Amino acid sequence: MRLSKPFIRLPFRFDAEQLAREVAEIPPHTWMAHPSGLPGNAAIALISSGGGDNDSFEGEKKPTPHLLRCEYLRQVMASFGEVLSRSRLMKLDAGAEVSLHVDFNYHWFSRVRIHIPIITNEAVIFHCGTDQVHMRAGECWIFDSWRRHRVVNPSAEERIHLVIDTAGSSRFWNLVRDVEDDNPLHTAAEARLVEFEPGAAVEIRTEQFASLPVMAPGECSALIEDLIADFSANPGNDPGLVAAYARLLRDFAADWREAWLLYGHRPQGLPRYRALIETTRRRLHPDRRALTASSNGIGVNAIFAQRVLNAALAPDAAVD
Repeated sequence: MRLSKPFIRLPFRFDAEQLAREVAEIPPHTWMAHPSGLPGNAAIALISSGGGDNDSFEGEKKPTPHLLRCEYLRQVMASFGEVLSRSRLMKLDAGAEVSLHVDFNYHWFSRVRIHIPIITNEAVIFHCGTDQVHMRAGECWIFDSWRRHRVVNPSAEERIHLVIDTAGSSRFWNLVRDVEDDNPLHTAAEARLVEFEPGAAVEIRTEQFASLPVMAPGECSALIEDLIADFSANPGNDPGLVAAYARLLRDFAADWREAWLLYGHRPQGLPRYRALIETTRRRLHPDRRALTASSNGIGVNAIFAQRVLNAALAPDAAVD
């Protein structure tokens, strides 16, 4: 999700030592390798699709057994009062890094990541855009995942963060607006400590309806217009190709709306929806970086595919 600046510190503090004690009780075999095979990167699912050990973005989100065994982790996550999506413990081994990348798929267009460091040291540096920061244990941060970012752990110790995904209610985003221009040191001074309360019952609300089987035409158009505005603003893009892509994407949105008005979520529409997706995919320029986004330099083909074409129809669509 795009933010007004690379990093924003939120006004909360947590008991990192208590969090670390709970993490230490989770069996080592629970750590899952990174889905892209990044060396030295592993995760434990806390909220996931169906509550299982997976990295999926799809389907109903549920707490995993690992989270249900960790009392303070649940209290920390519930303290935000938000509807939570895929959330994990993320480990970066000694000497490892999260390589430079951008989160540009459909999930990340409307969700932000809350980072709470549990085990870390001053050598661990988070880079985002042109900024960098060391997130200290027990602090609370969000960052602009639409900018290029990476994390480096050159130390001899592992780093573990609690990472919580949420779209955020108006309460959350009003809080962000209240602190986004503050000096992080001032935010630290004003931060509220969320203490561990043994035996306290909490409610964790999780995403039940992350997406529709068939993307609504209004959402499709909004995603496409945002992308057109981005690549149209890049002076390095060929003007003729910019115009051709704007027409191609708007044609897809118009035809998607036509099909949706005919079929909605009915199974009879599946062949038409799939044909629209594949026909449009074949019409993309063979050079994946023929056009690039002004905001972060990512190729438009990849953004359009991940944000719209791959998300327009659920992989296991069983519309009725």
